[in-house]
Amino acid sequence: MTAFEFTTTKQIISEPGSLARLPEICANLGINKPYIITDPGIVSVGLLAQLDESMAAKAMAYGVFSDVVADPPDHLVMAAVEAAIAAGADGIVGFGGGSSLDTAKLVALLVHSEQSLSDLYGIDNATGPRLPLVLIPTTAGTGSEATAVAIVTTGETTKSGVVSKLLYPDVALLDANLTIGLPAHVTAATGIDAMVHAIEAFTSVHKKNPYSDMVAREALRLLSANIYEATFNGGNLVARQNMLLGACLAGQAFANSPVAAVHALAYPLGGRFHIPHGLCNSLVLPHVLRFNAEAAEHWYAELNDCLADAKPGENSAASCANFISSMEQLILALGIPTKLSDMGISAEDIPQLAEDAMLQTRLLINNPVDVTLADALNIYHAALTGINNG
Repeated sequence: MTAFEFTTTKQIISEPGSLARLPEICANLGINKPYIITDPGIVSVGLLAQLDESMAAKAMAYGVFSDVVADPPDHLVMAAVEAAIAAGADGIVGFGGGSSLDTAKLVALLVHSEQSLSDLYGIDNATGPRLPLVLIPTTAGTGSEATAVAIVTTGETTKSGVVSKLLYPDVALLDANLTIGLPAHVTAATGIDAMVHAIEAFTSVHKKNPYSDMVAREALRLLSANIYEATFNGGNLVARQNMLLGACLAGQAFANSPVAAVHALAYPLGGRFHIPHGLCNSLVLPHVLRFNAEAAEHWYAELNDCLADAKPGENSAASCANFISSMEQLILALGIPTKLSDMGISAEDIPQLAEDAMLQTRLLINNPVDVTLADALNIYHAALTGINNG
């Protein structure tokens, strides 16, 4: 018998068109002055206008902070907090990708808190109170709407995390209509990001449990079956909704069974070269899978059965090999860049990247195989030339 604890978002609504329910959701949470946290891209593509229509239908006024950027820095988070206070917000709505949702979590936590942002860094340092919080993802990737984590950029190349159950929203709203206009390359990279969450949660050596395994497998099944269609036929609402649900399930999985070496090696790529997070994960994923293959063979063999196009294996080793090959072929089929060299990274950059990766101890301890500095160097060198070259 496995003893475990599983925590997640209180309410998840998965339904195309469910954005129209936002005023009702706010009212049920006692929110009279909602404050929207989003980014300029959401405004420019007209998604905020859709939210405005939903709120106007119920004559609910709201404020907006739309300056969120990727990998939000600490000073931007505090600017959003100050804006929410000035607006008299009594509830927060995160609307956008992972950066907007992470920022919204922290704003909800800090509006009435006596703590500073820096007091929150680490695990379970937040004391509250928190404003009512609704999170509405517009990409199927981070799963932030189902995690108790928010990541903040604290320096030129450094990030800090806030981990607290207070960061789970009251409601996560999954509306595929909000993802219809996503470019193919964003759909593909964020979808692989979500698949990585499921894979690493299933193979994590700390806190892995039957419930996280269950949602990780279902997440991978949904994502694998729908990512190609969502990428190349983006108007397919069924595929889009399945991707959103898959990403949310993957978020639930890794919120309870944490990610490992793929993320540890991906973070320095984002920190130093400002590569989108999902693409960072995709660039190193095949090489970490091969590095882990012997120790994680039985787990990868199980996951092979979750992939839409994977070949069955005659034994565990064959199924494991098929799983890794299928993930590589999927990345190639989606047209995602596969070489660090294509991202402006050279062999001279690898020693620094490896040193940065070794600092991610909170992630590396979850990996099925211990990762040394030499291992990190080898993985980055393999990623430099990409999938086609081994």
